[in-house]
Amino acid sequence: MASDLENLKSETLEALAQAQNHAEWDVVRVGVLGRSGKLTGLLRQLGSFPHEERKERGQSLNRLRDELTKLIEARGKEIEEDALQQRLQAERVDITQPPASARSGLIHPISRTIEEITTIFAAMGFRLAEGPDIESQWHNFSALNTPEHHPARTEQDTFYLPGIEGDDEQRVLRTQTSGVQIRTMLQQEPPIRIIAPGRTYRADHDATHSPMFHQCEGLVIDKCITLGHLKGCLIEFLRVFFNKPDLPVRFRASYFPFTEPSMEVDIGWSKETGVIGAGADWLEVLGAGMVHARVLSNCGVNSAEWQGFAFGMGIERLAMLKNGIADLRSFYESDLRWLRHYGFSSLSPATLTEGF
Repeated sequence: MASDLENLKSETLEALAQAQNHAEWDVVRVGVLGRSGKLTGLLRQLGSFPHEERKERGQSLNRLRDELTKLIEARGKEIEEDALQQRLQAERVDITQPPASARSGLIHPISRTIEEITTIFAAMGFRLAEGPDIESQWHNFSALNTPEHHPARTEQDTFYLPGIEGDDEQRVLRTQTSGVQIRTMLQQEPPIRIIAPGRTYRADHDATHSPMFHQCEGLVIDKCITLGHLKGCLIEFLRVFFNKPDLPVRFRASYFPFTEPSMEVDIGWSKETGVIGAGADWLEVLGAGMVHARVLSNCGVNSAEWQGFAFGMGIERLAMLKNGIADLRSFYESDLRWLRHYGFSSLSPATLTEGF
């Protein structure tokens, strides 16, 4: 290679080594390969060389151009990578720490309502029970005396999942937490006193329904349990939860496959103002009843010796009523403005004193 080409290569390598940012690198690139660059100028002078030297010099220039192009591109990638690493280091944020300007976190109304329900029933001697979100049809329907023709078992109301290997029966996303009651009666000898809060799923979505929502169900199994125990338990719970010692509570006859007799539970309220405990109107808040003898039998419990009651309530519904929330969908929109308005301080956990 001619001496002028060797000098150009050395100068280019030295300039690339000194380039520390994209702007400096681009000056080197344009100064060598640009329209007015040194290498471009040498290529234009090629026609002035004698014919016998032109071929050899042209090959040398082409090799040098290819070599310098690769070197310049490689250095450009190094500079980009270094700049990216410097930026990442400068903008690094410890996501485990809140920003200095951030407000303190708040407890979501659903979580708070679960805390309140659990606290009240714990004072009555109930323990917390949990179960899987994906249930067998037996636990979710059949054991609860729900016949196959029941509308809750249709695909337009229930989310079905494929069966597991070796079992072709479809699983379901539980439509209620009653499956926890079944599992508890199968695993534990009476007496039983549990509540089972958790997520449930149904194919429904509007201002008062969501495809995923929360329920809390309760179960009491003991000897000589009567409807009076059920009424006393729920009246006490509702009055403490809504902080209304004289809250009117009404029980209406109803029907559920898993209880007999069954009833809807209403509380007094004003339809005009929406105030709980005031006015001459009634609002349904939960369902309840005495556990059906067939359900006890399905779980191996002797209904001649043991009796019990069960109840179920929608957690979002109770949270909406207590906190004046109009639209169920707002619970799941992740709107920080909404949470700052309806959220609860993490430093004020639910206590029984709030309801007395």
